Amino acid sequence: MRPFTDMTRAAQLPQRSVIPVNTIGRLSLYRRLLSDQLATGARQVFSHQLAALAVTTAPQVRRDLMTIGFSGSPRRGYAIADLVTAIDDVLVRSVETAVALVGVGNLGRPVLAYYANRQPIRFAAAFDRAPEKTGRVLHGCRCYASDQMTEVVAREQIHVGVIAVPAAEAQAVCDQLVLAGVKGILNFAPVRLRVPAGLHVENVDLMMALDRVAYFAHEHR
Repeated sequence: MRPFTDMTRAAQLPQRSVIPVNTIGRLSLYRRLLSDQLATGARQVFSHQLAALAVTTAPQVRRDLMTIGFSGSPRRGYAIADLVTAIDDVLVRSVETAVALVGVGNLGRPVLAYYANRQPIRFAAAFDRAPEKTGRVLHGCRCYASDQMTEVVAREQIHVGVIAVPAAEAQAVCDQLVLAGVKGILNFAPVRLRVPAGLHVENVDLMMALDRVAYFAHEHR
């Protein structure tokens, strides 16, 4: 590993190489854990310490950080603030990302509440087909009629869509978001979506996750 002084950021990866999805997930976790460490006053961290917090291995941590061109010192470890900045750059957290929510129901409302004022993610618009919800501002986000999606997505320069509608409606909503121009989708509906090649979809199936937890809980009684 290359020793460092104040900054440990190595040269930028050539042409912003695509990083594997699982690595991006771990980097997001590292960032959250490191931010917590900063809040306690910590300034340096070793790979084995970060691995223990993330429930992984020190070699995995070092491989992930080398993927983004960041190295540490065997004597001092990693400078936490610099590492958070480096991960921010990779996760595009230094750039505001405008997001649209489709489905302002029992799931959609808590999503808006959770992300309110959490920069750089900004829920720029919400959409719902229920007339009583449109025109309202919920947790700082204005709700529009679904047929306004193309216009609003273009005006607000929205790049990401979040789908929180029933399974039967999810594909039609997905198609509408794609036509409106979004580049990525977070899908809470319990159905797999058909999307054009190159458009990234993250599926969050809460029922599937709970089924897995329940199964293993009973297996280990």
